Order: sequence, then C-alpha cells, then structure tokens
Amino acid sequence: MLAVANFHYLRKDFDSDYPSIFGLTPRQFENQLKILSKQGRFISQAELLDVEKHSIEDNFLLITFDDGLKEQYELAKPILDRMGIPFICFINTSNFTEKKVSLVHKIHLLRSRIDPMELEEGISKNYSFKLNEEERNKAHFHYNYDPPAVARLKYLLNFKIDISDLKQIIEPLFNENFNEHRMAKDLYMEMDQLKDLWNGGSLGSHGHNHDPLGLIEIEGVEKDLKNTQNFFISNFGQQARLFSYPYGSYDACAGLSQAMEQAGFKVALTMERAVNYHISENPFLVARYDCNDLPGGKADIFKGKSLFKNCEFAKWHTYENSTFNQ
Repeated sequence: MLAVANFHYLRKDFDSDYPSIFGLTPRQFENQLKILSKQGRFISQAELLDVEKHSIEDNFLLITFDDGLKEQYELAKPILDRMGIPFICFINTSNFTEKKVSLVHKIHLLRSRIDPMELEEGISKNYSFKLNEEERNKAHFHYNYDPPAVARLKYLLNFKIDISDLKQIIEPLFNENFNEHRMAKDLYMEMDQLKDLWNGGSLGSHGHNHDPLGLIEIEGVEKDLKNTQNFFISNFGQQARLFSYPYGSYDACAGLSQAMEQAGFKVALTMERAVNYHISENPFLVARYDCNDLPGGKADIFKGKSLFKNCEFAKWHTYENSTFNQ
C-alpha cells in the first residue's frame, strides 16, 4: 500500500494582513516526518516507479511538494537530507521559461493583502459568477481547512471562472500591488537548485502552467504537457516521468490518463484523500493526502491511529475512462 503526503509552503512564520495560505514551520515539518516515519517506509521516485516488485502488503510513504517554491529547497530539503528521507518536488515549468508568477500564486499573494470578502465583492460588481449548491459543497470539501466564505471564494477563482476572465480580474490587481519579476525570483527555485533535485531523482512536473487540465480542451492539455516535457528535455536531457495535477480535484484530473501516457509520464498524482492499495490499479490517478490530513498534521483525520488501518482506498480510477480500464 502507498500513502502520499503533499506539502506546499514551509516558512519560519506566516504573518500577513490576511491568512491566504496554510503551511508548516520547519519544526512542525520535522516533527510530522518523525511521526510519519513510524507508519511505514519512505520511498523514492525510483522505488515508486519500481513498486511492482514490492509486496502490496508493505506500507510505503512518499513525500511530495507542489509548485517549485524556493522555500521547499532551502528549508525542507536540509531536514529531509539529514533524516535520510527521499522526496519529489513538482514544478510548473513556465515559471522558469517565462519568469512569471503563476496565476494561483498571484491569487495567494493578493489574498494576503486584500480582505477576501472585499475581493469577492469586487468580482461580483463586474462579473455575474456565482456558485450553485453542488459547487458550494465541492468548495467546502476541497478547501476543508478554510472558513466557508474563503473556501467558496477560492473555488470560484480556481474552478468557476474561465482562465481568460480570471486573468483579466487578477492581473491588474496584482500589478498594482506587486512587482512580478521580483516576486518570481523570490518565490521559485533557481535553475541550479532544479538541476540538483533532478540529479538526486527528486524532480517531477506540475504542468507547464498551473492550469486545471481536466477543465480545458484536449488541445490545450496536449500543448501544456508538450511544453513541460520540452523543458525537462532541454534542461535535463530526459522527460519527466512523474506528474502532479494542478489543483488535484477530480474535475481537474479526470479523463487525462491517455494524454499523460502519450506525453511520456508513468505516474500522475491527484489530491484524492485516500491510500493507494497498489498503484498498478491507477497509475495516472494516484491518491494523495494534504499533509494536514495525516498523522502529525493540523487536522489528523486518523486521530492518532495508523493511516494504513481502516483507511479509505483510492477509487477515482474505478469510474474514470482511463487507459488502464479500457
């Protein structure tokens, strides 16, 4: 069995006018790793790709990071290296080819400066986007660590509004408040850090742009996957083998298995909160927990018990029209 933990922000403090992200301090991160180490054996990317040779009765753990943030390399990697724990960082390659801040991070940064309700009111004045009841329920489930109003705002911005419309809303506000070139340099890893991670078997793709691929046309998906693989080939001589879906919801991942396989990926990770019984069942829809869900996390849905006992098993692959079900 395999349980995957996903992390994003790792900072010494999270002070801001308005809380827009939920991350860990280095001490909290290390403490959680110590707790997780008692649950199973940490595996590397190479071992994940070779997992067919392992018994499905073994309990494996995989540590992942999304978005290629510099703090992951500078604060998390030293802890992981000292503890001898392998990990994988998933990057959006456009951050390095275009030197721009991803739209999702522009939203995070704006929300740290502007009251979320004020931001929502500003959008409502100019656009008629509203969530229906089903979408509100999805928002509360997907962003379960946010207050309801914030969860709905995040779902509205990330899933409801067309990307072209969203850019028209966010770009002017961001440019009024931030210097994009400076923020990109401060926020994302340097190329030498990426090369170090690649050489250590610790780098994968989070897409070229941070787009919800399952919600865009297949031509756009294929272009995004081609661009991100071209980045890996140009800079590291090989294609990336692992992929992490931006946003990770079912809607953002569904129906993409064939495209993933054709683009050269071997495994793709979602944000389905579940344990994987064996990834051969679902190589392009591997379930993954937010770190807060796991033992040692802020929510710990396992209540101190083993995450491999009486757990939910991944099931998205059982009703997705994917290559391994055809």
